[in-house]
Amino acid sequence: MNTAQVHIHADLVEACKAGDRLAQSRLYKLYSRAMFNICTRILGDHAAAEDALQEAFVSAFRKIHSFEGRASFGAWLKRIVVNKCLSQVNRQKLFFEPLDERLVEDKVDEPIGTVDLALTPQRIQEAIKSLPEGCRVIFTLYQMEGYDHQEIAQILDVSVSTSKSQYHRAKKLLQARLSS
Repeated sequence: MNTAQVHIHADLVEACKAGDRLAQSRLYKLYSRAMFNICTRILGDHAAAEDALQEAFVSAFRKIHSFEGRASFGAWLKRIVVNKCLSQVNRQKLFFEPLDERLVEDKVDEPIGTVDLALTPQRIQEAIKSLPEGCRVIFTLYQMEGYDHQEIAQILDVSVSTSKSQYHRAKKLLQARLSS
């Protein structure tokens, strides 16, 4: 692993550890947009995403001394951001629409068909935001954040089959919304 890449902002992190507010501001500016996008994908609400982002950065700066550099600062921060979003999701108690889980068990990882390459990122984001809450959270965690269904089931306190079925439903809904 190239340590120059992993520790690209090591100087700013060290300045933050020393209490430098300007360094905190610079790190915030470097990472806030990407982290806000994660919050928005998971929470689906602009205001909730802003709240989670602020809480995550406050938490990160309070815990900055625990950053040991085993991963990049961005990866460390992303874990804090995702955890803040998931805490907010868990407080809300997601609603999962009942599905016949036997029908989707074997189809979860099937391709969803052809996709119009003219789709804009904005249109895709809007389609994801319009998903029912449970589907959106599971789709985002699985497809965009890289969690597997076992991890999602543990995080959200649902069965693995519920995670898989909601993911399958999200894919079908997205395909329908993006093909119209």
